[in-house]
Amino acid sequence: MIPALATLALIAGAAATLLVLGTRRSHEKARARIEAEGILAAARAEADALKREGEVAAREGAHEVLAASLEEARARSEEARRVEERLVRRDAGLGRREAQVAEHAKEVDARRGALAEADAKARAVREDATRAEGEWRSDLARAAGETALQVRTSIVESLVEDTKARAASRLRNLDTDEAEALERDARRVMALASERFCGHYLTERLLGVIPIQRPMLERVLGVGESNLRAIEEVANVKLGLLETGEAASAHPTGCAVRLEGLDGIAREVARRTLARLAASEGGDARRIAQAATADLQRETLQLGRRAFGELGIPLAHPEIVELVGKLNWRTSYTQNQWKHALEAGFLAGMFAAELGCDVKLARRGALLHDIGKSLTHELDGSHAVIGADIARRLGEAEVVANAIGSHHGEEPFNTYYALLVTAADAMSGGRPGARRQQDDSFGRRVEDMERIAAGFRGVEQVFAVQGGRELRVYVRDREVNDEGCGFLSSEIAKEISEQLVFPGQIKITVIREMRATEIAS
Repeated sequence: MIPALATLALIAGAAATLLVLGTRRSHEKARARIEAEGILAAARAEADALKREGEVAAREGAHEVLAASLEEARARSEEARRVEERLVRRDAGLGRREAQVAEHAKEVDARRGALAEADAKARAVREDATRAEGEWRSDLARAAGETALQVRTSIVESLVEDTKARAASRLRNLDTDEAEALERDARRVMALASERFCGHYLTERLLGVIPIQRPMLERVLGVGESNLRAIEEVANVKLGLLETGEAASAHPTGCAVRLEGLDGIAREVARRTLARLAASEGGDARRIAQAATADLQRETLQLGRRAFGELGIPLAHPEIVELVGKLNWRTSYTQNQWKHALEAGFLAGMFAAELGCDVKLARRGALLHDIGKSLTHELDGSHAVIGADIARRLGEAEVVANAIGSHHGEEPFNTYYALLVTAADAMSGGRPGARRQQDDSFGRRVEDMERIAAGFRGVEQVFAVQGGRELRVYVRDREVNDEGCGFLSSEIAKEISEQLVFPGQIKITVIREMRATEIAS
């Protein structure tokens, strides 16, 4: 019983506790609800206040924007009014201009009509003038016996000839005294140099045919001419035994070997080899030719050094020294070119001494001016151009290279030394006894000279005199006047220089004479 009561008491206590707790919670929820409703009311009041403030601010901003818009609208309205006024004034001005343009258009149309009428009249006048000119030209051509083109050509030719004659006269009379003084000074310098120089004037001829005694013929030719073939291979020349009749007519021995080759040194190697074979009891022709080649190379270098030593100038590049030595086996119209180079060197040095120039520089240019001849059998081209290229490549001064390249006119004369070298070269080659040539080549050159001179207008007769050193040209006095003679001589000299190759110089003399003939009876 007691336990049951206790249990009931516990349950009643728990129920009371739960009732108290539930009542407390209800009070707390009611209080929380009241607080939430207060907060919500405050928030609504604040929101209403903010809304009223925003509406007031919006009204104020709207009023400001509306005022600004109204102000801008008034300004644009005023601008539009002014623009409208300007347009009205412009329309009025355009109306006036349109009226003026219309008036001008009427005037232009009137003038265009007048111009068209005047143009038609002018065209008719030109047609009449052209027709009249054609008739006049036809009548004139029939009366004169020549066409207008022929007359015009004749007048142009006459004017050209007169102009050339006047130009020649002016050139001839320009600074005559000064030119004569310079010519006298040049002749004095050349005469002094010629008198002071004493050189070896003996001329040479390279042997093209070598006579051989009959007892020596077998060991010179070898078995089946094997020695000749060996010499040809080493010396690079062509050797052949002359026919018996031809050899007998040229040489009493009746035996001879013909040498053919452009290289003078190669011909000399072959000649020495044949001479050694003839003098010995036989031997290896190839070995003898190689020994002769080596000996000749040593002699070539010695001759090159000797030339520089005799002129008293410093040695050049070894290749140039060798080229100078090789000139000893080259000839020009039978003149030995090594001796010619030395002679020209001494003459150029004397010219330079008289004129106050560098003697050694003049001698150097003259000594080297023909080194290209040592290679003309190997290279194509003018020996002056070849020599100038070699000199520049091997470090010679430009003054020397220009003197080499210009002594035949392939380069311009850039210094006084080029002129001195050219004068020395011409003087050495043109002196009496320096050079000679075969009769057939001389005859052809004379014929060419006379043919060139006879081709000019007004030339009547041409004669080569003074051994081909002077050309005398006789002209018709009706076609060439006195002033035209000087121009004609210059033109003939220029044409001969361009077309012919000749030693020294050729003097051109133009002769004009008037003959009056009458018969007395």
